[in-house]
Order: sequence, then C-alpha cells, then structure tokens
Amino acid sequence: MALKISKHVSIPENEIEISAIRSQGAGGQNVNKVASAIHLRFNIFSSSLPDHYRHRLLKLNDKRINKDGVVIIKAQRYRDQERNRQDALERLLLLIRRVIEKPKKRIPTKPTKASNHRRLESKTKRGRQKALRRKVDE
Repeated sequence: MALKISKHVSIPENEIEISAIRSQGAGGQNVNKVASAIHLRFNIFSSSLPDHYRHRLLKLNDKRINKDGVVIIKAQRYRDQERNRQDALERLLLLIRRVIEKPKKRIPTKPTKASNHRRLESKTKRGRQKALRRKVDE
C-alpha cells in the first residue's frame, strides 16, 4: 500500500518508517503499558519523490524536518495505535501536499498619492505634537 499524494505521485510504504512508542502525559496505568503513540520517519533525500517536491520540502522552514532531510512526525493524539498511525500518515501527506502548490507571485503595488500624502501629514502632525512636549527656551 502506497501513500497517494497526487494522481501521478505516491510514496511506497517501504520509504516510510513507522514505529510504536509509549505516549507521554497523563493516562493512568495504561500509558505505561501500551505503545499507542506513533513515531514516523521519512527521509526526503532517499525518497522516490520528484526533484521539485524534494527541493521545496527541504526549503520549508518546518521544525518537523531536521538538517539531515528527515521528516519526523510524532502522533499521540488518540488512545489507540491505529488511529495515531493514520494521523501521522495524514500529517505527512498534508506536509507534502503543501509544497505541491506553487506560491502565488506577489505583484508589488505603489501607494497612491493620497495615501502617501496622508502618511506624510500624520508624520508632521506627530512631530509637531512631540515638539510641544519639549522644554521651552526662554
């Protein structure tokens, strides 16, 4: 079973390393016995993703991607392992789909003459107001 990203791109299951670990936090005795949290590791460099996906993923400023190019996701939202596994895979999918879409190119705009005038007026007004607070020379 592969993780389907788009119509033409998918990640084979053997590229995603999933291990079960014990959850943190409150939960009583159960939390100390059952490994219900999931630790997902996905190496971007050794993946079969297209090059432009890889480059964009590595450029992302995301704390889940370490300097070695490995995506590490820890899922412990739910109390059972299978739901946490699905959650971790979903979060990986969302991360990769986020880089698929090209960011819209920003078209720089010029401020209007009126807005420029208002800005300068407020600056002069503020300067006059501050000047009135100064000591008066005799």
